[in-house]
Formats: sequence, structure tokens, C-alpha cells
Amino acid sequence: MKVASYNIHKCRGTDRLVRPGRIIGVLGEIGADLVALQEVDRRFGQRIGLLDPIVLQKETGLHLLVQSDHVDGHGWHGNALLVRGEPAYYRRFRLTLPGLEPRGAVVAELDLGEGKFRVIAAHLGLLRRSRVDQANVLLRAFLELTPMPTILLGDFNEWRRSRKSALNVLEPYFGGALPLPSFPSQRPMLSLDRILGWPQGLITELAVHDTPLSRKASDHLPLKAKVEFDAVSASFRKAAA
Repeated sequence: MKVASYNIHKCRGTDRLVRPGRIIGVLGEIGADLVALQEVDRRFGQRIGLLDPIVLQKETGLHLLVQSDHVDGHGWHGNALLVRGEPAYYRRFRLTLPGLEPRGAVVAELDLGEGKFRVIAAHLGLLRRSRVDQANVLLRAFLELTPMPTILLGDFNEWRRSRKSALNVLEPYFGGALPLPSFPSQRPMLSLDRILGWPQGLITELAVHDTPLSRKASDHLPLKAKVEFDAVSASFRKAAA
């Protein structure tokens, strides 16, 4: 299974033009089976989703799993999930994350034909203190749920590593993140985006999706990776025992 994480910056490209079609084009290039999107809705006023679900499905095969309570909204605090086709199983709940600015995370359990797994998709805050608190909330949610293969992904707004990283609390379970610069898209320098997995070995072939279109469509480049359920089946059974 192929997964991706993409902060679409409300479909505003590096030329400052709002062009949802470019985002859909990038998603078509990636060809993922599951995508976590950030900043999918208008920020102010009515929180309307910025992508056309019908066009999205027609051009990419991806189906929007709406998280919003607002009419015509797509995400929960801007976080949305796309999947290829209709899941055989789908259950989700939402987390409100602490901090000075409103933030949230989507927790979903799915079966896309490979067995059940969990996705935790989030967009963390700009302040380090907020990110520390938010990472702890995500970890508590992970630990309180029934163990199953888990993908943790999104825009975590954290470029620091080692002791200075706000994400240190996650490393014993999800490991350390590879430093893959994804921001700003035209000249990537900061590794703000993450795709992590539990147990270790679940996530492979992690890469930045860097093309002429992705450099123009948003201020972030997407991250993409493969999920190897077979590779972790033995270690998962041992960890869950």
C-alpha cells in the first residue's frame, strides 16, 4: 500500500493563486492508496472544503472521507483523509489538540484490503510548547487504543532533531524520523512533514514527491511511502502480546 501526506496550503500555490486543480494533479502523480491532507478548508468564515470530491475521484480514484461537521467542509481542523475506493471497514474519531491556536487530529481505523490498520493524521502547532503537548496527546491516544499497525503522519511543524525536537516522546514507539526537507516547496530546507509507523518496519521507501507541479501547487512538497504489512506481521504479534 502506498501512502502520502500533503499540506495543500488551502490550494494556494507559490504564485499565490488558488488552484485546486493543481493539487488534484499532484495527487494523481503520487498515485497513493491513502493520503492525509492538511489545510483542506477555508480558514475563516464558513469552513468550506477547497477540493471538488467528484473531480478528485474521477481524476485520481481517491475518495474523500469527510471529517467536518460543517456543510461542504472536508476536514477536522483542516485534516482530511483520502482513500482509493470504499474501505471494507472504517471507524474514526477526532482529537482536539491543546495549544494557543485551534488544532486537531483525525484517528481512523480502516481496512483497504490488507487487514485493519490505524491512521493518526495531524497538523501540529507553530509553537514548540504546543507541539510538545500535542505530541503527548497523540501518544496517549495511541497507547490507549487496541494495538494494531499504526501510521502517524501529517505536518508536524518540527524541524529540530535529537533533544530539541518536540517529537522525542514518540520515538520509542515510532522511531526517529528521516530528515527529508519538504518546506518551502521551491527550495526545500526544513523537514516539517512526517510519515511514521508502528511497529518499526511498517513504513518503507519514504521519499519527498518533488516535481515541477508539486513545487508550484503548494508551499509544502508531499511525502510518500510504502506500507509493508507482511514485513511487520511477526513483530506486531509479538508487540501486541
